Amino acid sequence: MTLLNNERTLAHEVVEDSNPTNNTDFQTIINRRLNRRSILKGGTGLTAAAFFGALPLVGCSDDDDGNIIGSDNNAAIPAQGDLSRPDTLKFEAVAHSTANTMTVAAGYTAEMILPLGTPLMSGIEDWKDNREQSAESFEWRMGDNHDGMWFFGKKGNAYDAKASENSLLVMNHEYVNSSELSPFGYYVTQDNDAAPIFKNRRLASDVRREVNCHGVSVVELTRRADGNGYEMVANSKYNRRITSSTTAQLAGPVAGSDLVKTKFDPTGFQTRGINNNCGAGLSPWGTYLTTEENFLGVFARGQDASQLSTGDNYGRERYGATEDFPGWEYLWHTPDANDAKITDEFSRWDMTAVGASAAEDYRYGFNTFGYITEIDPFDQNSVPQKRTALGRFAHENCAYAPVEQGKPVVFYMGDDARGEYIYKFVSTAVWSNSDIGGGLAAGDKYLNDGTLYVAIFNEDGSGEWKALVHGRNGLDVSNSVLPFNGQDEVLVFARAAADALNATKMDRPEWVSVSPMTGDVYVTLTNNKYRGVRDDQPVSASNPRSYNNDGNDNGHIIRWAEAGGDHAATSFEWDIYLFGAPNDLSAENLSGLNDNNDFSSPDGLYFDPRGVLWIQTDDGAYTDTSSCMLLAALPGEVSDGSMTTTSAGQSTRVGTSASNDNIKRFFVGPEGCEVTGITMAPDFKTLFINIQHPGNTWGAVAGGNIPRSATVMITRDDGDVILAESFDETDSSAQ
Repeated sequence: MTLLNNERTLAHEVVEDSNPTNNTDFQTIINRRLNRRSILKGGTGLTAAAFFGALPLVGCSDDDDGNIIGSDNNAAIPAQGDLSRPDTLKFEAVAHSTANTMTVAAGYTAEMILPLGTPLMSGIEDWKDNREQSAESFEWRMGDNHDGMWFFGKKGNAYDAKASENSLLVMNHEYVNSSELSPFGYYVTQDNDAAPIFKNRRLASDVRREVNCHGVSVVELTRRADGNGYEMVANSKYNRRITSSTTAQLAGPVAGSDLVKTKFDPTGFQTRGINNNCGAGLSPWGTYLTTEENFLGVFARGQDASQLSTGDNYGRERYGATEDFPGWEYLWHTPDANDAKITDEFSRWDMTAVGASAAEDYRYGFNTFGYITEIDPFDQNSVPQKRTALGRFAHENCAYAPVEQGKPVVFYMGDDARGEYIYKFVSTAVWSNSDIGGGLAAGDKYLNDGTLYVAIFNEDGSGEWKALVHGRNGLDVSNSVLPFNGQDEVLVFARAAADALNATKMDRPEWVSVSPMTGDVYVTLTNNKYRGVRDDQPVSASNPRSYNNDGNDNGHIIRWAEAGGDHAATSFEWDIYLFGAPNDLSAENLSGLNDNNDFSSPDGLYFDPRGVLWIQTDDGAYTDTSSCMLLAALPGEVSDGSMTTTSAGQSTRVGTSASNDNIKRFFVGPEGCEVTGITMAPDFKTLFINIQHPGNTWGAVAGGNIPRSATVMITRDDGDVILAESFDETDSSAQ
């Protein structure tokens, strides 16, 4: 994902890098990976009977009402007949395009809805191209740069995973394009005599507008009268914005810690705002899990190292906050305090230690961001809960493994920065189907107590999960770099804890999704310009490419199978499902991509309940040939391919080669955009995706010049289910 930049051409390039460790990716390099069959025969405990015999439970489990639980990010597989995964992809692939339009497969219609600035209630004027809408009005408008989202089926006033006629569409707004929000563009005044973090100052109204454009939107939708697609329910009581000013609760082991006490809440249980919300997820009980990714960019830090402990200083720097750091281009801390409408409206974005204690400043305000945050869209008065037990880092998304009655709930997460790590959380509480619809109380049960793990990818195709638990694996006061005094410090400084465990540095771990067919876990590794360039990020089997020693430009998708099919296991086997590459880059096109399915920089990732994998891109390396895109894929399983050697001389295992049957380009976005955020209606008849930072005038009002991020609603022209042409025509369930 990307962050604020008033130069649109640089929109893809703002990525935080703050891993100073020299963790080697692996201990040894071997030329031959064990194939899956030999592993199954070996001592891992994963047998064919155990793995494949578990599939009915991996995919689903009946609850007391007959709902089907599981299937990756769905709490219930919708009962729309016995739809199964297609054997091949029969639609005609969409060609490359760099036009200022969007293109979708033949037989489908792609329609823009809910663009930036859309009013969610009456009494607020429509968006106008003059950019003069008040900052305050954005508390009730669609925010900017739409990202992760989820379609919550609604029946009456309650969540119903099978309902398609009525829903709450919940989505993130990751960042803002300042120059397109303000009537003055990106306006900054300069004061060269000021302290470094205050040399550039912004207008209070511009900052207030941007704060309100971040966060989450909840929008009620209803099926259109013609039965194809949806429209917003105007003035719905559920329509809601949660912004960077909304009060949020800290929950779990960090709540009340000295590390999160601020002037706003000296007790350390609340903070103000959710921020830089990137990918998203669903909880098995039916709440929305939003993620805080590049929160670093909205904070500033002056010269205060002498007032902080060695651990505090290292902890800040490990997340990119060095002294005299003004933040990125947001500069939310800089407006004149006399312009503030609420106490510390702007100063709260300055983490500099200026008071006698944490209760007198916002030195620990920074520590209250970077969490998975749970929202109950059906309770418009509920307070967002920052689930601290899942760790603090640049969360990309959060995907749970299919749940099973009586077993822990498992969530997977990536830390989207170069050389960062992959994590999973295993709940202490075991799953009960009776918790579906339990709202935030169910979240208290499953998300406040459990074990956070970080992944180590071994060179031989095996892997292990190491627990980030205080008192284990050297996570205690004896740690020489950052002494850990308790579990709160382990979680607040999860990156440093993972460093201590020698976790594997990855090429920007982004979206995670779990196959409902096999239970294999997939993660996009978008790209990494430092791979094979910096000594601390050498090529390795799990990150094996560096083109002419110039980094991994095109990214790849890694996947793994947990031992015994048990997602709570502490060991796994892995391979690389797909390598992104232009089809004519023969030395790097290790997956055999062709003109119909080549791609670069995979980012968004979503298994629909049938087992179709949707892949989205956020690319800057191939955009001279094609804008960012959405592809449909039919993956196999871990170790279904062969050994390969990259141009960097690294041996690794790649999955089954790509073909026109198993992966195709389904959609291409407009010039300059990122294709991101994805969800599907339970009847499979509408697919929703988001378009971020489009170029030129895409999304603008009629006759306007200002491009706007928006949601795209994709439907079949004949009203049938998405990819219906791929199903067996003799199967009555697909009619």
